[in-house]
Amino acid sequence: MRARSSGRALSTATRFPRLGALAAAVWLFALPAASEGLDVSVRDAKGRPVKDAVVYAAAKGGVAPPPTGAAAVIDQVDKEFVPRVTAVRAGTAVSFPNRDRIRHHVYSFSKAKTFEIPLYKGMPPRPVLFDKPGVVALGCNIHDWMSAHVFVAETPFFAVTGPDGKAKIDGLDPGEYDVEVWYPRMKDAPRSTRRSISVKRDKGPETSFVIQQAPAWRAWRAPAASGGGYR
Repeated sequence: MRARSSGRALSTATRFPRLGALAAAVWLFALPAASEGLDVSVRDAKGRPVKDAVVYAAAKGGVAPPPTGAAAVIDQVDKEFVPRVTAVRAGTAVSFPNRDRIRHHVYSFSKAKTFEIPLYKGMPPRPVLFDKPGVVALGCNIHDWMSAHVFVAETPFFAVTGPDGKAKIDGLDPGEYDVEVWYPRMKDAPRSTRRSISVKRDKGPETSFVIQQAPAWRAWRAPAASGGGYR
């Protein structure tokens, strides 16, 4: 004669309801603190938004996470660098594809990175590794008006302002940070402004900067070939 089931084979969670609740609480406690975003706005002395300003944050007394071997791209389109300002972490490899039908000669004499990509079309054979923090000014040896900047940061927390002068630095854990701004034509020596902010859990902070801009200057751009000039 077969023994009948008593129907008492209950799950662990049913037999010990407290264990399930305790496990859930431990799991939630073990989750990392949610990171926050820092909203930053940059304006000039007349209240106008500043585009292409680099804003970056560094934890006070903290150690920055190791570089991740990131990659970035700076295009050459219609004989201009696109974008004009790029922010990368030290250790980033940057490619310089030439989208034009003519050749370019990209170079920099900056202390943070000196390099040269001789006359070429299309994609260069290899990217350029920006391994030292600092500001790198770019130029083209054929088209003098072409200029751009690469801001190489030690910290992974940075952003570049848009046309509205605003940017958001994501990934900040709760804590104290030094926030700075850099802009190619900023008059404030040493071309940066710093302030301290506190990032709290579930509350993304905001901060703003007002900078003094030097007058814009740019090399004369040659006329189109159809107008009798060179390109």
